[in-house]
Amino acid sequence: MSDRFTLTNERISATILAHGAELCSLKTADGLELLWQAGPEWPRHSPLLFPIIGDVRNEQIGVRGKVYKMLRHGVARDHDFTFTDRSPQSCRLVQADTAETRTRFPFAYRLVLSYVLRGADLEVTMAIANPNDEVLPCSIGGHPALNWPLLPGLPKESYRLTFSADEPAPIRRLSKDGLLLPDPRPSPIRGRVLDLSKLLFDDDAVILDKLASTSVRYAADKGPAIEMSWEGFRQLGIWSKPGEAPFLCIEPWYGFASPIDFEGEFSDKPGLMHIPPGDARAFRYTIGVR
Repeated sequence: MSDRFTLTNERISATILAHGAELCSLKTADGLELLWQAGPEWPRHSPLLFPIIGDVRNEQIGVRGKVYKMLRHGVARDHDFTFTDRSPQSCRLVQADTAETRTRFPFAYRLVLSYVLRGADLEVTMAIANPNDEVLPCSIGGHPALNWPLLPGLPKESYRLTFSADEPAPIRRLSKDGLLLPDPRPSPIRGRVLDLSKLLFDDDAVILDKLASTSVRYAADKGPAIEMSWEGFRQLGIWSKPGEAPFLCIEPWYGFASPIDFEGEFSDKPGLMHIPPGDARAFRYTIGVR
């Protein structure tokens, strides 16, 4: 079976990899690539974050007295999914726990990712099922990296994010080892607008952990725009690699990196959801090309 599949309609096309169920291309009808193409600055496109977001202390989690190695953003992005349904404008991929994933995350799970084109929108649905007889503690999130600038030749500083609601709450930042710092920082968002600049990410991601909006528009005064909306997610991360990296990540999250002082049982980690035995949760975000 092919390791990738492309969805196409008259407005946009999207290509999805079996490895990590990762979106690797999003193009307009005239062929303009909007998604970051995994260059040397950062070798990914749009990884799935599960069962953690960001980092945990010392790359370890504790579960029932045992210690497990847990790398940044978890296990799902580094394992293959299986395509179970494919049509010209939609596809569905599934990943379940294996003996290998359980060496790092000792819980049963079933992930289903669905991609659907609806006009100029790409709808991404993430469903987590707990097939076991114990509670499943986890986080999930998207990490789509969009080209910055979207239109080649435009200055990066000509772009801004415009949120659907005022975002007055302080933001959170990360330590040098990727853990959540305890003290909120003043928000760089003015009302609903965040002006983008190269310096914005010198202190790593901008984290909105008291998110008011359900959508955001990423645009300059000319060229294509992206509208992202989300359902079920509680936080939003905005990130680019410091310096001249030509991409911007807009990341809907349920959860966040471990607080810098957290050393407890994984199930007690702040920000997790807890899915009861036999239950499931679903989350959705949409990338709209305008």
